[in-house]
Amino acid sequence: MKKGWIVVALTAVVPLCAQEVTTMQIRPQEGEQLIRKEIYGQFAEHLGTCIYGGLWVGENSSIPHTNGYRNDVLQALKELKVPVLRWPGGCFADEYHWRDGIGPKANRPKMVNNNWGGTVEDNSFGTHEFLNLCELLGCEPYISGNVGSGTVEELAEWVEYMTAEQGSPMAKLRKENGREQPWKVKYIGVGNESWGCGGNMRPEYYSDLYRRYATYCREYNGNRLYKVASGASDYDYGWTETLMKNVGHRMDGLSLHYYTCVGWTGSKGSATDFSDEDYYWTMGKCLEIEPVIRKHIAIMDTYDPKKQIGLLVDEWGTWWDEEPGTVSGHLYQQNTLRDALVAALTLNVFHRYADRIRMANIAQIANVLQAMILTKGDRMVLTPTYHVFEMYKVHQDALFLPFSLNGAKKVVRHDRIVPLVSATASRDKEGTIHLSLANIDLQQTQTVEVSLDGLRAKRVGGRVLTAPDVREHNTFDRPNAVVPQTFGGAEIRNGLLQITLPAKSIVTLTLH
Repeated sequence: MKKGWIVVALTAVVPLCAQEVTTMQIRPQEGEQLIRKEIYGQFAEHLGTCIYGGLWVGENSSIPHTNGYRNDVLQALKELKVPVLRWPGGCFADEYHWRDGIGPKANRPKMVNNNWGGTVEDNSFGTHEFLNLCELLGCEPYISGNVGSGTVEELAEWVEYMTAEQGSPMAKLRKENGREQPWKVKYIGVGNESWGCGGNMRPEYYSDLYRRYATYCREYNGNRLYKVASGASDYDYGWTETLMKNVGHRMDGLSLHYYTCVGWTGSKGSATDFSDEDYYWTMGKCLEIEPVIRKHIAIMDTYDPKKQIGLLVDEWGTWWDEEPGTVSGHLYQQNTLRDALVAALTLNVFHRYADRIRMANIAQIANVLQAMILTKGDRMVLTPTYHVFEMYKVHQDALFLPFSLNGAKKVVRHDRIVPLVSATASRDKEGTIHLSLANIDLQQTQTVEVSLDGLRAKRVGGRVLTAPDVREHNTFDRPNAVVPQTFGGAEIRNGLLQITLPAKSIVTLTLH
């Protein structure tokens, strides 16, 4: 997680052309890359009520739970088919000492969460609780290790504690704490945002630290580790260059963080109270992730032309001002249809670079930033962003189908050119083709014509996510204000799939 944003210049929202038909030509014969399910990864940090109250209520709670995990949240996350979950941070990771979170809960020491509001952390949710949650969800754990304030020995012993089967001191300690068999832990992050809250390091210094720390992250009993270096923030291409040159294939993956906000008034902007111009600028800032990704990938390609090192966008999403009346530093924000459109547009970008992007983790899973889920006491509400992830889960591990898309665009703030229609296409393992499209225009429908050459489709069905106002959001009193509905605006006629996209909408179609 990072703090601070750049103030940018303003320009008006100007249409480049009148409304026209957008044409989409899919090239199924060119499909080569799988859209890795890990692109739909989640992120849970010890921040605000993400863990405590969001995922975990404890074994003695009156809220319905399974061994301390909220039943309503568990069920909702299972519906998403969460593939991977990153923990314990974020900035918190580089102040977290894993031994504080094992053993009897009554004996676990407390700490002050200096990064996020000065909240007292009781460590009742630790290694066992996290890894057992991943088993309940059927997802891969992604551990962020402490490089900023930790030691090589500490991280090495944590890996041993989690993954060694027998014959080692850490395996013995794990068994004493109630876990006989080791967990499978694939992803290990060697630090987080080491250029900032993770130590304010120079890339040359971090490169040497990574090589040292990663050396002692050993592999036990056939548990293959995928080691992730702490990568750049947004536009810091020099950081990527230095790590590719000085670390290279000693890392399996390199992270990248990118957040979307308004940010020209000294604040990040309200999650729910924003102008139409703010909205269009947000769409442009969101889509700017694509040229950022391209530039980082170009650097990686120079040193790794075979694309063996993955790019992991392991923090992304919207970052607005905290909701009025909430705890400062807990980053609780509401989630509107605007956030859902940011999610859809961003996922569409990730799909196009599936040959390099191996994982992405939206920030965060519950009650923090662009959350899937909001909770309050024993109540839970699913956000519009949750519904995008649910509608898009059909693309997990599907074959990305290249396509061309030609249609209307707008010029928005800071002279960004933003297409009004965004799309993606995939074919799953059963041969079914899925299309997802988004219309960002606040007023007008958009007509899309898709050529069906080579697709053999005869029937189409789907769902749409929209609302009368882009500021609409789900609350505990109105939990279904923004939910998917059956979509009737697509039909196949004379070899074309003709789609009428409502204004400010997201649609996922299935072709049969």
